[in-house]
Amino acid sequence: MCRLRPGATVVEIGSHQGRSTIILGHAARTVGARVVAIDAFVDGRLFGGSSTRDRFEANIRAAGLTDVVELVVGYSTRLRPSWTRPVDLLYIDGKHDYWTYVDDLRWSAHLPADGEILVHDCFSSIGVTSGTLVKVLAGRRYTYVDRSRSLARFTLRRPAFKDRWRVVAQLPWFLGNVFLKVLLRLRLRRVAGWFGHRGPYDPF
Repeated sequence: MCRLRPGATVVEIGSHQGRSTIILGHAARTVGARVVAIDAFVDGRLFGGSSTRDRFEANIRAAGLTDVVELVVGYSTRLRPSWTRPVDLLYIDGKHDYWTYVDDLRWSAHLPADGEILVHDCFSSIGVTSGTLVKVLAGRRYTYVDRSRSLARFTLRRPAFKDRWRVVAQLPWFLGNVFLKVLLRLRLRRVAGWFGHRGPYDPF
C-alpha cells in the first residue's frame, strides 16, 4: 500500500461488513489513496443481504472512513465489463467459486504494468485455489509473489519456472486446510484439534 501514489484507487471485491475495507481504508488514507468497495449484498443466510449493507455502512462511519471509502453495490462480474476507471491495487475476496474468482481476476485489465493483486483465502478455498492453479500456475499473465497465511499476493508479470514452483509449494498447506474443513463438516472438531485446529470455524 505504501507504494501507491496520492489519488490511487484500491478496488476491493467482496466487502461484507467492512472488516477488511476498514484496514484498506486506513492504509489508503496514509498515502492519499481511495478504496472502492464492491459488494452485491445478496440476501440469504450465507451473505447477509441488506442488513449486512447497513452494518457495513455503520462500520465505515464508525471508523471515520466515509471520505476514503466509496461503496459500489452490485455483482463484480456484472460491473466489470463496463468499468472504465483505472485500478492501482486489486483486492479479491468475493464469491469463492472457481468461475466468479476467475472472472474477478479479469479486473486486472485495469491495473498498471506490474500491478498487484491480493487474494484472500487463496490456499484455503477449493474454488479459489483451483482458479489459481489454472490461471497462475498454468497461465502466462500472473506471477505468485508470496502470502501471509491465506492472503496471497500476485503481480502482473509472466511467471518464470521458479515462480510456478512457488505455487506448487503451497499445495501441501492447502490440502491440510481442506482436510481440516472436512473434519469440521463431519463434526469431528476433537479430531481436528489433534491436528492443531482450535474452534468451530474453518481454518483461515
